[in-house]
Amino acid sequence: MRMSARGLSLAPGGCYLRHMTSPPAPQDEPLTHKGLVYPLGHREPEPGNVFRIAPGVDWVRLKIPGPLRHVNCWMVADGDGDALVDTGMNTPEARDAWTAILAGPKSGVRITRVIGTHFHPDHIGLAGWLCEAHDAALVMTRGEWLTARTLAADARDAVPAEMLAFWRGAGWDSMQIAHASAKGWAGFRKIITPLPLGYTRITDGDVLTVGRDDWRVVIGSGHSPEHACLLNEVSGILIAGDQVLPRISPNISLGITEPHADPLGEWFAAIARLKTLPADLLVLPGHGDPFTGLHIRLDAMDREHRERLDELAAFLAEPRRAVECFGRLFRRAIGPDLLGMATGEALAHLRRLEVEGRAVRDSVDGVWWWRAT
Repeated sequence: MRMSARGLSLAPGGCYLRHMTSPPAPQDEPLTHKGLVYPLGHREPEPGNVFRIAPGVDWVRLKIPGPLRHVNCWMVADGDGDALVDTGMNTPEARDAWTAILAGPKSGVRITRVIGTHFHPDHIGLAGWLCEAHDAALVMTRGEWLTARTLAADARDAVPAEMLAFWRGAGWDSMQIAHASAKGWAGFRKIITPLPLGYTRITDGDVLTVGRDDWRVVIGSGHSPEHACLLNEVSGILIAGDQVLPRISPNISLGITEPHADPLGEWFAAIARLKTLPADLLVLPGHGDPFTGLHIRLDAMDREHRERLDELAAFLAEPRRAVECFGRLFRRAIGPDLLGMATGEALAHLRRLEVEGRAVRDSVDGVWWWRAT
C-alpha cells in the first residue's frame, strides 16, 4: 500500500544566482510557504549527526563553500548497512563530519554503495574516499560518471585557448578574463577524491532494491547531463538531488563542452516528465528542506524560466552580448566569483531563444551578439 508524504511518520526542512525566498519564522510545526509544505518545519540534522526523515531514511547535512552553504545527503537502510545518496564536497570539514557520523550515530554501519545523483563536486566530492574506505560500489548514470571522469582527467594547468575564446565571445573584458585565468584550469580534480575506475550504471526506469524497498530511477537533465532521481513509490518519497529544489532553481548553463546544446530545452522536458509523478510525494532535495508540493514547485520553475525568456526576447530589440543580459535574468549583482555561472545561464537562455526561432546570433570580431528575429 502506497503511503502519501502527508501520511509518513516523521521523526524529531530562481537559479542559484537569484535570491532565495525567505521562509516563515522558525518553528517545529509544519510550515507552508508559496504553496509548498515543509513537514519538519525548520528542524534539520546537527553537524556530525543524522536525522531520521522516514523509516529507513536518514538525513545528513554538510557544509559547503559558497552561497548555497550546505548540501543534503541521504542514508538509506540496506541490509547490513546503509546505501549513501550523495557525499558532499572534498573538504576537511566534510571529511571530519563523516568521520564523526560513522564513529557516532552510525558507528559500526557499513556503507554498502554510494549513489551519485550527478557529477557536481558537492554531490560526489567524497565518493572515491567513501567507496575505498567501505569497499563500496559507485552507482551513477553513464553521462554523469563519464563527465566526472573527463573533468578529473584534464590535468592542464593553463586555461585552454578555446575557453578564452568562449569568454570573449560572451562579452567578457580583459580584466574578467585575466581574473578567471589566474585561477587555473584543473580545479575539478582538486575538489573531489579520485573516483573508482569502475562503476555500476543506472538508467531511466531501473529499479534499485535497497534493503526491503525498491527505488525507481527517474532521469532529469538541464542542470547536468543525466541526473538521477530516486523514487520510492510505496513510501511516497522522491530523492531529487538538484533536479527539484524548493526555493531556488538549479543553474542551467551552456558551456564550452557542448556549445550548441539546448540545456534549457532539456530542463523544460525534464519538468514535463517529472509532472507525471504523484503530486503528493515527499521531496528530498539536494539543497534546502524536505517538502511536499512537487507539481506546484515544477510549475513555478517552469513559469519563472519562461517569463525570463519573454523578458530577454524583448530586450534583444537591439543587439546584446551575453553579459548585457544579466540584469534581465538575475536579481543580484554579478561579481567575479559568479561571473562564470551567470554567463552559462545567460547563454542557455539565449540559445533557447535561438532554438525557438526568436533570436539569432551574429559574431563580430570574436564577440557574439544576439538580436530578436
